[in-house]
This record gives sequence, structure tokens and C-alpha cells, in this order.
Amino acid sequence: MTTRPQLRTLGLNTGKKARLHRILFEHGVRNGTAIFLPYDQGLEHGPRDFTANPLASDPAYIVKLAVKGGFNGIALQVGLAEKFYWDYAGEVPLVLKLNGKTEIPSDAEPVSPLNASVADAVRLGADAVGYTLYVGSPAQERDFEQLHQVRVEAHEFGLPLIVWAYPRGAAIDAKGGKDSFYAVDYAARVASELGADIVKVNFPRPEMQAGVRSEYLGSIAPQQAIESVVRSANRTYVLISGGEKAGDAAMLDKARMAMEAGALGLIFGRNVWQRSYDESLAFVDQLKEILAKYPGA
Repeated sequence: MTTRPQLRTLGLNTGKKARLHRILFEHGVRNGTAIFLPYDQGLEHGPRDFTANPLASDPAYIVKLAVKGGFNGIALQVGLAEKFYWDYAGEVPLVLKLNGKTEIPSDAEPVSPLNASVADAVRLGADAVGYTLYVGSPAQERDFEQLHQVRVEAHEFGLPLIVWAYPRGAAIDAKGGKDSFYAVDYAARVASELGADIVKVNFPRPEMQAGVRSEYLGSIAPQQAIESVVRSANRTYVLISGGEKAGDAAMLDKARMAMEAGALGLIFGRNVWQRSYDESLAFVDQLKEILAKYPGA
């Protein structure tokens, strides 16, 4: 088991430490772990993502679900935060996503443009900001510059920065693919070195080895892979994404492995709200039972 870094060891300024302490110890399981509910899929993937549960197309439904489910935070784009978060402002922490894109253009050279600011997050009462970084994209120079701007502002305002570290682009496709152990491990390290306080990554798939570096070849167990990802992030907390909806048993196994590896917690969107309200809450309860076994400090 990899030891999760303690909050007091992260070198955070007062504002970031205070907000992270509030997120981790006053919400969710309240033991230093976290489970977040992301809701930026309408922008990223379009309305079809709500087909499995049409009620989920209503942001008010999702914010209520975040409150009733006892999440540590909900991630929203600025338009939805403006119109829907105020019903429950203060009852669940807000993570304002500062950039985003549609899936309509090709992903050959992806970049996610800014559409909100850290000042917007402060005005809306957010406890953290989120930024999507496409690691390995040919457009990464522009991406790095945007992230620098966000990082500086987040530090000035004392808001924790959560980086959605997504390997993307033709070079990534030629080196194992976006969910390969190589790509996810690299993405976690990049986010850490560029100043993320928390990095969100997909669960690595070590069996995806076509074109990867020799260090990522051979028989590698999923537990070994996720432990390496957490180590690569060093003093940056790691959140593991649920990805597209999958079977509950598989998702719970990934959650256990992630927490055993020293991850901070989970960020599950479609795996939660692409089901009925009661089923969503029951599934979240199972995830929180796992988190309860891995307290932090």
C-alpha cells in the first residue's frame, strides 16, 4: 500500500489548505478521502449522455443528487453553476471547471479553451477549480500556457487546483492509447510537475502495450500500475475517474485498488447518474464504504 501524503505536507498556502480541509473533513465520509460528482459531460459529449437516465439532463437533479449523496464536491461548468448551484450553495462544495470543449472536432490536436476564470469561481463560492489538460497533444504548448495562467490565479485566490490529466492526440494513440499504463502514469507526473494540487486520471490499463516504452512492457498487474501512478504524482493528490458506465463489481474493484494504492479518492459521474435516483444513492453508499476504510490526515 502506498501512503497518501498528509494535507500538512503539501506546501499549500492558507487559502488552499483551509478549503481542502473543508472539502475533505466536513463533507463526504469526513475522513480525509473524497468522492466528487462531475457534470461536464453535456459539454464534452453532448445530450446523448443523458439517454440512460433522462432526468440527469436537468442540472437541478444532479446538484440535489450531490447533496443527498454526501459528495465532497460537484464539478460544474460556469453556465450551470450560475443557474443551478445557488439552490444548494454551501451545502456541497463547488468545483468550477474553467475550460472545456465539445467532442465534435477531431481529437488529433485537442486543446480545451478557457471559458471561465478563478475570479468567477470565487464569486460563485467555489472551493476549488478544475482544468482539463491534454497531455501529449500537439497543442500542448498552448495548453501549458493556459494552465500557467490558471495556476497563478488559483494560488493568488487560495483555491485548490484540480487537473483533469487526459492523454490525447495522435502520438498517444501510437504509444499504447489514452488509457495505457504508460500514458496515465506520464499524465499524472506532468500534472504534478505543472503545479496541480489534485490530479484526476483514468484507471490505467497495463495490457495496452503497443508502442509503449520498454519499462511498461511485460506482465504488470492493475494494482502495480495504479500504485505507480500514485507514486508518479508524489505530493499531488490523485483522484481516479469512473470513466464510462461499467459493471458495478468492476467499478468497486477499481475503487478498492485505487484506495489501497494511496489515492485521495474517486470522481464518478456517468457511473453514478446514468441510473435511477435510488440506484445512484445506493451505489454511492457502496463507494463511501470503501473510502471509510482508508482515512487520511
